[in-house]
Amino acid sequence: MALRARALYNFQSENREEISIQENEELVIFSEDSLDGWLQGTNSRGETGLFPASYVEILRSRAGSGYTESPGSPAGSPGHGSAFYASPPSVSYQGSFEDDDDDDWDDWDDACTVVEEPRGPPGANGHPSAGLQPPAPPYYGHQPAGYRAKPSLERQDSLSSSKRGSVVGRNLNRFSCFVRSGVEAFILGDVPLMSKIAEAYSIEMGARGPQWRANPHPFICSVEDPTKQTKFKGIKSYISYKLTPSNINSPVYRRYKHFDWLYNRLLHKFTVISVPHLPEKQATGRFEEDFIEKRKRRLILWMEHMTSHPVLSQYEGFQHFLCCRDEKQWKLGKRRAEKDEMVGASFLLTIQIPTEHQDLQDVEDRVDAFKAFSKKMDDSVLQLTNVASELVRKHVGGFRKEFQKLGNAFQAISHSFHMDPPYSSDALNNAISHTGKTYETVGEMFAEQPKNDLFLMLDTLSLYQGLLSNFPDIIHLQKGAFAKVKESQRMSDEGRMDQEEADGIRKRCRVVGFALQAEMNHFHERRVADFKRMMQSYLKQQIIFYQRVSQQLEKTLRMYDNL
Repeated sequence: MALRARALYNFQSENREEISIQENEELVIFSEDSLDGWLQGTNSRGETGLFPASYVEILRSRAGSGYTESPGSPAGSPGHGSAFYASPPSVSYQGSFEDDDDDDWDDWDDACTVVEEPRGPPGANGHPSAGLQPPAPPYYGHQPAGYRAKPSLERQDSLSSSKRGSVVGRNLNRFSCFVRSGVEAFILGDVPLMSKIAEAYSIEMGARGPQWRANPHPFICSVEDPTKQTKFKGIKSYISYKLTPSNINSPVYRRYKHFDWLYNRLLHKFTVISVPHLPEKQATGRFEEDFIEKRKRRLILWMEHMTSHPVLSQYEGFQHFLCCRDEKQWKLGKRRAEKDEMVGASFLLTIQIPTEHQDLQDVEDRVDAFKAFSKKMDDSVLQLTNVASELVRKHVGGFRKEFQKLGNAFQAISHSFHMDPPYSSDALNNAISHTGKTYETVGEMFAEQPKNDLFLMLDTLSLYQGLLSNFPDIIHLQKGAFAKVKESQRMSDEGRMDQEEADGIRKRCRVVGFALQAEMNHFHERRVADFKRMMQSYLKQQIIFYQRVSQQLEKTLRMYDNL
């Protein structure tokens, strides 16, 4: 049931999923259960979308609810949200709302699926803690709204960092992903150095620029045998997938919710990497054969991209997901991944970059070129997806129907020829009747053909739509870093900043720049391989299909030879 709420602060939307709200504006919300700190509702202008739960208070009478929300206890605070994903009505987020079997974790852990992250102290990331200061909205990284939120990074204030914070201008838009991701804090040197960093990811110079150092132990992983299983004496049903990593050749069995947990760990950790989206969830029909087969195909593509990525494939949480078979060890590894400190901006501390000099203007030009390319590719992928989807619809419906009509018309001609027996030719009648049946068969062949060619195309395009949608925010991180370098150098030239501090900002910007370029190069490498495979497979299947159609027609044609 819809509830009424009042906005406590102004909020300016940045994404198409969000809506802007103004202080004291009355809102209608669809559910008081927050989606990772976001509520869905309608503002006074009739716009429907998401806004931070901590920016509103729910209006209700004390008699009706037993308590009244106050600014100090906003909706969506601990105790208001669910322990798992729950999608508000009429909102569909890829990989963001509760799935068929994701409402219980008893086979993994009796606790919540994600460790509660501590909130930063007053003054974290340069925010004052004044009562009228709006809290930072939940961060959903470089993914569409609805994904697992990333924690804010606590600023370790010291004399030097306080000086930097007062000298170097900070982004006034506290809601931009550059700020929320913690990359601004990293660039300004406010991310504390760990005494011991157990993991390291290296970038090296290749023929086409910076690239991630290859995984020294490459492997692949199959996704097979989706099987319906039950628990609680048949009350609960779910689909289990058999995963077999090539490096250990020992299968493990995972449900979709396990994939979803891993996916959100990846988003939480790898700020500057385009993590492939999981195949979408479905509220109904989750046990239908077509849906299970579609999900399996897309999980195979997702796994191929995971195992091919030099960084993601080495992530300890991913290895735990693929290899752990012991229940007790599983819970320990799961909790260890959720308590990982090297996430978000801290992950940047694990990156080792080459010593080669790169002119920042050249890097910025390269990033701008990739930005234009990715936007154009995103548009063309969407266009091809729409055309291919329409073609599937025609194959299954229109083409089959038209060939059936043609076949029925030939059959009617054959039947009419039987009406005057003295002049009837059984051989001709049978040949025409067989022609009608042939075209009915061809219609059925058209209806079945998308499973052989168009489905793989649509699966690949869907994966790339997800990958491409990640890049605008990743590029925004780099753009923000460039801006800080230019600002710090200008202030150094004016004598308002030590050159040493400006050099530190430039050095940390190089880390972000190298990471983005390495990710761009990996994307292009995978894109060439994936689209080559997609196009070859489509054309081969098209040739086979039309050869089969041709064989049917040639066989029917020979029936007329001896009339």
